[in-house]
Amino acid sequence: MKTSWLVGTVLITAGALTACEDHRNSPNAPFPERIEFVAARQYPEGIAYSSQLGKFLVTSIPQGKIGTVDTDGRYEDLLTAPGFIAGIGMKVADGRVFVCNSDQGRSDRSSPETTRQTAELLVFDLSTRQLIRRTDLDALLPAADPNFANDVTISPDGTAYVTDSFSPVIYKVTAAGVASILARDDARFGNPGFGLNGIVYHPNNFLIVANTGQGKLYKVDLANGNAISEIVVANTSPTPNSLPGDGLTLLNGDLYVVTGGNRVAQVRSTDNWQTASVIKYDAAGYNGATTSVAVNNQIYTLNALIGQTGNAQNFSIQRFR
Repeated sequence: MKTSWLVGTVLITAGALTACEDHRNSPNAPFPERIEFVAARQYPEGIAYSSQLGKFLVTSIPQGKIGTVDTDGRYEDLLTAPGFIAGIGMKVADGRVFVCNSDQGRSDRSSPETTRQTAELLVFDLSTRQLIRRTDLDALLPAADPNFANDVTISPDGTAYVTDSFSPVIYKVTAAGVASILARDDARFGNPGFGLNGIVYHPNNFLIVANTGQGKLYKVDLANGNAISEIVVANTSPTPNSLPGDGLTLLNGDLYVVTGGNRVAQVRSTDNWQTASVIKYDAAGYNGATTSVAVNNQIYTLNALIGQTGNAQNFSIQRFR
């Protein structure tokens, strides 16, 4: 790909937007401990929640689309677009859906030209279900570099930050859709296989990112020249000081890390995330889990059967216990 272009005519200036993820004040509907849903070949990697719709949103790796799941487990297709190859990480904010579009070669829409050469941030209007902007991120790197936009987080001023799992970079996309490389670090962000994965914005104006292959968390201080430092995490099991994180979610000051596909770690820091410690693991009932979303003061994690390929149709969303 390696070209920059935008779709749509909606441009939003940074000064006109205060981003707010659309799940903090969700409806007082019953949220069961586990929600089973049926969606043929969905293999969803990302999850979000929309109080506007009163439903969870889930992406699809093989089908390049986003669907909804209600608390009773009813699945419905919601949106797609030409060139939407594989939906990875996703956030819902201010009536819009921000989703990473990538290609690991496992999508119905994969091609030799796009496989490991796709990193885009797509923005959809949640009311119209129309694509209003696409920002090409892989164009910021040399053509030969592999790309895989994995996860996205949004700061209060509307800036989106996106991780790349195949190149050691974090992208920055302003509220107006202007893209740049926020930080590159071959040693701390890189890995021969899968590198950066989950990302969250912390209200103290820094990012926390997971390097899956290294089993480490890193802090990126936006208020201090994007300085990068390792967050040393204690009480990890079975390997000391190793937490191979996938999705990251903040709730009430704690970080919830999906790890290994089969459990979620509750991680707490008392020194502004210079160091941290696992205070609890929830390891019951997870199956190919990828990432989580905070809804009604609870953590809900997506059982995506990640890494599998085939014709699975039974997936689930479960609450951290």
